[in-house]
Formats: sequence, structure tokens, C-alpha cells
Amino acid sequence: MGFSTELQDSFSHEALVGLQDAELRLLENMRKCVLLRAKCDRDYASALTMVSAQAQKLDQSKELEGSFIARAWYAISEEMETMSRIIRRNADSLISCTVEAINSLISEKRALKKTYIEEHDALHRELNRLQSSVDSMKMDYEKLLDMWKDAKSKYEEHYIKGKGAKKVEEAKERYQKIAKKLHNLHNDLVLTLCEASEYERHFRTTLLPGLLFYQQVVMEDSAETWKAVLQEFFEIIDPLSEQFQAVHMRIKKSIEVIDSIDEYNDFIRKNRSDPLLALDFKYDACLLRDITGPLRPNELIADDFTTEILLEKKREYEAKLRKCETELLKKQEDLQQYEDEIKLAQFDERDSASAKVKKRAVDILVKDLSHLQCVEHILNVQLHLVNFSLSCLSNESLPQSISDQINPRDTDDQRGVSKNSTNEQREDLNVTLSRKSKIIMEKLKQPFFTLKQKHVSPSPPSPPNRDFLDNVIENERASFRRANEIKDTSYQNEEWFHGVLPREEVVRLLVNDGDFLVRETVRNETKQLVLSVCSQGYKHFIVHMTTDRKYRFEGPSFNSIQELIMHQYQSGQAVTLKSGAVLRRPIPREKWELNNEDVDLIEKIGSGNFGDVYRAQLANYPEEVAVKTCHVNLPEVQKRKFLQEGRILMDYNHPNIVKFIGICVQKLPYMIVMELVQGGSLLNYLQKYGETLTQDQLLSFCIDAASGMEYLESKNCIHRDLAARNCLVGENNIVKLSDFGMSRETLEYVATDGMKQIPIKWTAPEALNYGTYTSLSDVWSFGILMWEVYSLGSIPYFGLSNNKATEAVERGKIRYN
Repeated sequence: MGFSTELQDSFSHEALVGLQDAELRLLENMRKCVLLRAKCDRDYASALTMVSAQAQKLDQSKELEGSFIARAWYAISEEMETMSRIIRRNADSLISCTVEAINSLISEKRALKKTYIEEHDALHRELNRLQSSVDSMKMDYEKLLDMWKDAKSKYEEHYIKGKGAKKVEEAKERYQKIAKKLHNLHNDLVLTLCEASEYERHFRTTLLPGLLFYQQVVMEDSAETWKAVLQEFFEIIDPLSEQFQAVHMRIKKSIEVIDSIDEYNDFIRKNRSDPLLALDFKYDACLLRDITGPLRPNELIADDFTTEILLEKKREYEAKLRKCETELLKKQEDLQQYEDEIKLAQFDERDSASAKVKKRAVDILVKDLSHLQCVEHILNVQLHLVNFSLSCLSNESLPQSISDQINPRDTDDQRGVSKNSTNEQREDLNVTLSRKSKIIMEKLKQPFFTLKQKHVSPSPPSPPNRDFLDNVIENERASFRRANEIKDTSYQNEEWFHGVLPREEVVRLLVNDGDFLVRETVRNETKQLVLSVCSQGYKHFIVHMTTDRKYRFEGPSFNSIQELIMHQYQSGQAVTLKSGAVLRRPIPREKWELNNEDVDLIEKIGSGNFGDVYRAQLANYPEEVAVKTCHVNLPEVQKRKFLQEGRILMDYNHPNIVKFIGICVQKLPYMIVMELVQGGSLLNYLQKYGETLTQDQLLSFCIDAASGMEYLESKNCIHRDLAARNCLVGENNIVKLSDFGMSRETLEYVATDGMKQIPIKWTAPEALNYGTYTSLSDVWSFGILMWEVYSLGSIPYFGLSNNKATEAVERGKIRYN
């Protein structure tokens, strides 16, 4: 549930703007009330001062010397003045702190609302502009088609009736002039339809959801600030008397329930709308139903009328694409830098304000990157349309300068062409052109002649659809990436190369200043090499490739990754002047980091939350192994959770814990290699062989599981997903615990990711209600496991839904049929 998926149509937009207006009105009301409260406190403080002054006017007469009552009264009068000063100071704090904070929040809310409305309107204006352009071009297109038909019929009529050569020539010129306009307008219409279709798709899937997601993030941030302002207000006015403590406790509780994440859930539910329906930008084939000739739906036409303009568009798109790619690279580097700085700031409480600003910058960069990727994709598709059309032209059909642009020839020195042979070729060319001119003139004399597009083959191929274009572009990128990989793959054998090792593991391996390693990362579907260095924190440098396919950072470029790294290592120079990071010690791969090529997947034997499980053979390993794979297209958060199981298991050694062998992180997909337990899951084993098992064997299963859990507790590991389905049966019916994807190494773990993928019927009540997990919650799960064993693999709480089972457990009323 979120803004990006639930609030896309105009009704939701108006509701969101209305919500921001309501929040501003609420802030204005709060400011007035706080000012009024400060005035009342000041008046009350002044009244207390008058009472205290009145009390102190009484002279301390000799008759009252030694009187405990008099002393008490004088002390009370002095405390009245002290209380007056405290209340006055609190009133001043309300003005200087709380009111100023509310003013700042009002300004931020107004600016946020203005920015949201402007960006929302800009996105829709662009969509409306494209829609208007398409409609306008269609009207012009229809008019030109009518003119073209009229000109063609008159030309044919003059020719057939044998009217004067002058009239035939005039009709012919008019016909060709209109045909030229029609063909160019046809190209413009196809390109505009392409732009409109791609923009509309990105508008629905990327741009508008990105804007709404960013809006939700900043509104949640302001809700967090709002909560802090209310908390500060409460702390200022909090009295000490018992009479008001109960009232203010209720206020405090009402403030503490504020959660920025859930702040807008009710609003979203009330104003929910379906995602926007796709607008259909398609070429109307009916436009050409009565037309014969080269014009085809969704296909650019390249002929004498359009070639020069198409080449100009090709250069224009290529220039825009280069500029777009440069901006993308710059923003990706900025995003990487901000993310690194935010990670460092998490360990420094003093830098929390700066981290918040940088987090906002990251949100803006993510939104900008989405927009640039949309632009890049549209330009790639349009450029491919133009290139596809130009590629259908034979070089003989083009002027020499144009032909050179499409298919550049070698230099004169390389061709070895002399001046005389050049003159001979020119004469041959003139004869050829003359012959072609005669053929064209003969065809012009034939009735109903239509100019044909100059294709290499008689029947030109149909232009690809959008999905095909996407595939072609991706294939071109893949080919480019493969070429780079073929050029230099030996660096993958270097000990300091760690494949696609996650950043969390990198931070764990880099300990001392100057420690470094090289890894791969995938950002925006593009593979990048990254140099990670420990230098006053952790710094990550993207290896850039120059136009001549060399590698560099800031300094000189080299032909291979190894040469670049060795230069930085041996020279002792900083990778970049700004970072000051110097390479001192390469960190080799650990023994558990295996090569993907060493794993031979034989047979799929199961599947899990992250990917499939295979029976496999590991190079230089005597026995078959089990391999868990992680889907390549999973989010990075899920991939980190997948690798977490391997990080936990790598230090464990117990007969009732599945044995860890290694992790493959040299390239995607990630793989965790473990011992192959032939008996399969305990749940399947019980259901298949349950009727033949003895009570001693069932007890042995429970003892094995308890032994493994005892070992986990000694390692401060909370399993969190203990169940028969996650236990394996090995040789001699030994039970081994497995599936540590949800496990945590800590004495107490508080879950913050909600109830997703939580095994409700196996989870302890305190974990369900409060998200708190300890070894005691694993004991509850072990009890459910024992019930599974002795029920021979039955379903716990059979016949009850998760919610009904939870309620029954809390009431202590569980019945089994």
C-alpha cells in the first residue's frame, strides 16, 4: 500500500492536494493555539509573581520568630516565585522553539505542495502535448492524403488524355511535391507516435509512480518532524502536579502512537483508485487503406524525399543520447557517494541531521534517474527506428556524402586508388546514373505509376514492434557487454577479485587502512566494476571505460583491469585526489568464496522463497551437494537476506545442523552450497513413512532437533522458522536443522518488517504480538515441531485460519479434531 500504486488518477491527485491543504490548516491552527498557550502561561506567571510579592510583604515580626508555620509560609511564597520563573521560561521556549518549528514546517509543507503540483502538472502537460501533437498530425496527414490522391489522379488523367507536355509536367511536379510532404509528415507521425507511446508507458510505470513515491517519502519525513514538534511542545508544558499528570499522560500516549509509515494508510484507503489504464498510441492502418505505395504502418520510409532529414534526425538522437548517458553516469556516481556517506553517518549520532539531508538528496536522485532512464529508452527506440529504415537503403541509392555517413569507407591510402582510376570510376558512375535516369523516365510514362521505396530486397521487412525494439536494444547492450568481457576476463582469476560480493561482506573484509578488493555490481541493468577501499571509512570507486576501451579512475588509462589495479597499488598514488584513498594490501577471497563455474547443477529438487534448490556436483569435492540459488531479478534487499543464511552457517559445525560448504558470489546468480541430505525434508518423510515409524524413532527425531537447537542457543542464534518442513533427514535417520534464511545471531531480535512470510502457526504469541524473538520463542516452535512429528506430518491447528488459530492460542482454547 503506497502513493505510487494507489493514488494515480485525477481523483486521488485532488484528494492528495486536499490532504496537504488540510495539514497546512491544521498547522496554522496549532500555531495560533501555541501562541495563545504562551500568552496564558505568561499571564499566569505574572499572577504568581504578584501572589508571591504579596506574601513577602508580611514583616517577620518578633512574635513569629521560631514559628514553623511562618517558616513554611515564607518558603511557600519563595517557591511561588520559583514556579513563576519556570512557567515564564517555558512560555518563552514555546515562542522561540515550538512556534518557530511550526513556522518552518508550514514553509516546508507549502514548498512541498507547490513542487508536487508543478511536477504533476508538468508530467500531464507533456502527455497532453504528445496527445495533441498526434491528433494534429493525424488531421494534417488525412488532408495531405486527400491532396496526394487528387494530385495523383490529375497527373494520371493528364497523361492518359494526352494533354500538353507542359500540363503533364506541372501535374507531375505538383504530385511529387505533395508526395514529398506526405512522406516527411508520415515519418514525423511515426516518430511522434513512438515518442508518445514510450512516454505514456514510462509515465504510468515510472514517472508518475516515482513522483508519488517521492511525495510519500517527504510527507512521511514531515510527519516525523511534526511528531517531534508535538513531543517538544508536550515536554515544555508538562506539569509536575499529580492533578495534571493523568491528562498529560493521555496526551503523551496520543503523540507516541504517531507513526510516519502508517500516517497516511487511512487516507490511502479512503481515496484508493485503480492504476491508470494504458493509452493506446497506435498507427491507424485505415489511413492507408486506399493507398498504394511504400507507406507502411509503424515504419519509417527512407527515400529521395526523406533520407537527408532522417540522417539529420539520426545525428540529433545520437547527440541527445550521448548527453543523456553522461548525465545518467554523473547521477549514478552522486547516488553512490550519498549512499556511502549515509551508511557512515548511521554510526555517528552527531551527524543525524546531515544524514537526513543526504537521504532527501538520494530520494531526489532516484526520481531524476528514473526520468533520465525513460528519456534514454525513448531515444534508443526512436534511433533504432531511424537506423532500421536507413539500413534498408542500398549505398548506391544514396548520395556519396550520405552513403559515407551510413557506411564509412576506408581512406584513399588504404584503398590505393589513383587519380586516374578515380576519374574512370566517375565516368562509369555517370553512365550508370544516366542509365538509371532513363529507366525511371520510362516508368514515369507508364500509367498509375507510384514511386517505390529503394530497398535492397523486393519485399522490405516489416518494422519491429515495441517489444522487438526493446529486445534488439538489450541485445545490442548485451553484445557490447560481452565484447568487453571477452576483451578482459582474466581479472576474474585474481585473488583480489571477489565477484558480485555484497557491500555488507565488503565492509566486513576491509579492516585496516589501505585494504582493498575489486567486485562487480549491477546498477540499472548495467554491470560495473567497483574498487572498494578502507580509507577513513569505506570508499567505493567505479572503474570507468574510455572511448578507446581502456580502464581508468582519475589518472592514466590501461588496457586491462589488472594493469590499472597494479598501477594504483605499486605507485602508492591516491585513487582520486578528493578521496585520498591509497591501496596498501589486497584482500584475497576467503576459502568459502567459490567459483560459479565449479558448480555443475544436475537436477532441481525443490524451490524456496528466493529461488530453486538443485542437486549438484562441486569441482574437487568427493560427494554431491545441495545448491540453493537466488533469482537474478530479486531486489537487492532480498538478495542480502538470501546470503545471510550462508553467513550464519559458515561458522557452525554440529551433526544436527546442515553442513555449510561455500557461497558462489563470483557472478550472478548467487548460490549457497551445502551438504546434500538424501532423505529430504522431515515433513515429507513423516507423511511418506509415518505408518512404519516406531515411537522410539519419533522420539529420536525430536531429540536430534532439540540437540541442534541447543547448539544454536549456545551461538546466540534465533532460528525463527523451526518446523518439520525445514528439517532434513540424513543417513541413519539423523535429523538436521536447515533453512536459516530468517535466522538472526543475537540474544533478542525485534522484527520491523511486518508479518510478511511469517509462519503464523509455528510462531510464539510474543513474536506475533510484539515482533520480539528470543530462544524462548524457538522453544514454542519446537513444541509445534514435536506435535508435527507425533501427528506424522499433520497440519497444526487443522481447519483454522491463521487469524482464528492466533485468537484461539491467546484464549487458551485449542481443540484438535
